[in-house]
Amino acid sequence: MGKYIIEEVVGKRLEREFLNLPKRLYKGNKYWVCPLDGDIKGVFNPEKNLLFKSGEAIRWIARNEKGVVVGRIAAFYNHEQASIEEQPTGGCGFFESIDSQEVANLLFDAAKSWLTSKGMEAMDGPINFGSRDEWWGLLVEGFESKPLYANPYNPPYYQQLFENYGFKVYFNQHTYSRELTTRGLNESVLNRVKRLKESGEYHFRHITKEDYHTLPETFRTIYNKAWAHFPGVRQFTKEDTEKMFRTMKLIIDPNLIYLAFHKGEPIGFYIMVPDLNKGIGDFNGKLNLINTLRLLYRIKTKKLDRIFAIIFAVTPEYQGRGIESGIINCFGETVEAGECNQYKEMELAWMGDFNPVMMRMVEQYVGAKRFKRHITYRLLFDPNKEFKRCPRLMSAQQAAAKQEKQNN
Repeated sequence: MGKYIIEEVVGKRLEREFLNLPKRLYKGNKYWVCPLDGDIKGVFNPEKNLLFKSGEAIRWIARNEKGVVVGRIAAFYNHEQASIEEQPTGGCGFFESIDSQEVANLLFDAAKSWLTSKGMEAMDGPINFGSRDEWWGLLVEGFESKPLYANPYNPPYYQQLFENYGFKVYFNQHTYSRELTTRGLNESVLNRVKRLKESGEYHFRHITKEDYHTLPETFRTIYNKAWAHFPGVRQFTKEDTEKMFRTMKLIIDPNLIYLAFHKGEPIGFYIMVPDLNKGIGDFNGKLNLINTLRLLYRIKTKKLDRIFAIIFAVTPEYQGRGIESGIINCFGETVEAGECNQYKEMELAWMGDFNPVMMRMVEQYVGAKRFKRHITYRLLFDPNKEFKRCPRLMSAQQAAAKQEKQNN
């Protein structure tokens, strides 16, 4: 019998051991924030995760000779997402391990073998069996900062565990930070905003409570136009957006969600929320009644002092006109008016290096600086196959031109 054994997670007892491992591994780490157990369990619940409709997921734990859990991993695939890639590609995630290449290899082998049996030819990791804005990527820079809500945190040695196994960098994800003391917009940005306002056709504002009932559909329409044509990004359904905004309802701050209009029609949005990790750090993963009341109290008394910038979007026909500048300037005016005094900083996560236009916008227009980096790795099961980095995203205009060329 080997030094370590692997066991599939089946039943509540093994699921509890799967959830509890990181609580032991990170004990005493002042930067790690324990995720909510319910958030992790929801990923693997077919009734809650729509990706199960055309996919599967499996979890394992690794034990040492004494029966103590020393590692965990999940593997998953979705046929619709896998087919987008040059080779059918699944994923692995929720990886945790002691500092042992032997344990890591055992877990990676299990994920690779299972995905191979399902027809996959490559594996991305560590990623989420769900949307890209949660539990995606391996932290390699910025360990001395608490993660944003539903964003991954891990020890530095994980990088070697992945790379020693053969994973290669598919793309980098950058997180930016900016203090909320001044607007910090450069002169060229302010001039673009001035021209937009002087035209009389454009209008920017944060939402009000009257917008709540129309916001999900506004978001869905703009998002699907702006993002859904990119590879790996699926369209939001009406059910998706309604569910998302029901979940967000308790933490929505009208001063943190902005809309852009052209002649009265919405053409862009910028969605930010208070970062929940500033309020759940002492919950040990439990969101019971008492902790729910504690969290609501912390939100109401403005104890959450960090902003989580979730997503920015402008419909394709208005991109390149300075709409982003107008939205950001409007937020800056709100900050300067003292309407966001409880917040000290803003973090913008998930800026992929395959999207240099967005990175440049954040750096030049928002005035934020990079301070964290996550890596999304890819492992090709056939070592003789050529490895390719994630292709750069085209602008909306480039994508439209390419589509027109294909149609002709």
